[in-house]
Amino acid sequence: MILHPGILALLFGSGLSLLLLSLAVPLAIRVLRRWDPASSDAGQLLLERQTYLLSTLVSYACGFQLLALLLYVFTADNLHQQFVGAMCATGTFNANPVGWTLLKLKLLLFFAAGLWLVFNSITRQSADYPLTRLKYALLLVLWPLTLLDLVWQLQFFHGLEPQIITSCCGSLFSAAGSGVASGLAELPLVPMMWTFYGGAALLLVLLAAQLRFRGGWLRYLAAVCGVGFFGLALAAMVTFISVYIYQLPSHHCPFDILQSGYDWIGYPIYLGLFGGVFCTLVTGLYAWLRRVPSLEPLVQRKERFWTLVALLLLVLFLVLSSWPVVTGPFRMVYS
Repeated sequence: MILHPGILALLFGSGLSLLLLSLAVPLAIRVLRRWDPASSDAGQLLLERQTYLLSTLVSYACGFQLLALLLYVFTADNLHQQFVGAMCATGTFNANPVGWTLLKLKLLLFFAAGLWLVFNSITRQSADYPLTRLKYALLLVLWPLTLLDLVWQLQFFHGLEPQIITSCCGSLFSAAGSGVASGLAELPLVPMMWTFYGGAALLLVLLAAQLRFRGGWLRYLAAVCGVGFFGLALAAMVTFISVYIYQLPSHHCPFDILQSGYDWIGYPIYLGLFGGVFCTLVTGLYAWLRRVPSLEPLVQRKERFWTLVALLLLVLFLVLSSWPVVTGPFRMVYS
């Protein structure tokens, strides 16, 4: 294993997160079995105090998962200098393929932990503690994911050795290669552009409509479109956005834009995408929570904020990713 500060921080943070969630698991089981908000006996009062304390600790664990995705990609990119043939995070992940599986898990944990934090935050503000059983049932889902995250991190980082010769983005994100990545690289640019910008326009219209109309179906539809747009945007990063940033028709890597040679432009681009889609999912969650009478006034006060932030971040993503396409000197010639 390479002793790198990023690796140590990830392992320590993931271990601590797992410990905090493990402390909450027995309480979650007791809540599922014994929670009765209509009761005022000593057992119920003790449960209420314990849930308040442990939900705070679990919030720290979930908060780390939001940062862990960024730290993981940053560390993988920083480690590429240790391997022959690696030029970015792609080379590090290829040095031990567990890294790709771990990246997918961290994506899932990013959204799952973030939505749990929002769920926990708003339900704690209500005097009748609504949906407490559901909240702690979700913890029982987060716990094995966090355990798996730590196990795969140990496997990934333990399998990284400096003498490994690895391949990088030139072979993975290439039309001459095989697999999903190469398939995205060889998609026709013009249809992909129309699909990408059409999906972006639809999502922005749905979010803007939320500022005017209160229909729950609108929020649900926006959340579903947000998930679809997330996948579409990642595909567009490989197909054409990265090409215009690098100004090289054969360079499709979505990780090189995180490096200093491109002014770290990838970080604000991905911040806009991930943050915008996450906030869109929050509006869908709020539409569901609004059905609970005690939560409806809280949702009404906060929903507009999340919608505006989603719009702002998605516009940031679109501006930064489209700027080289619109204003750059590089032009693709279409036959």
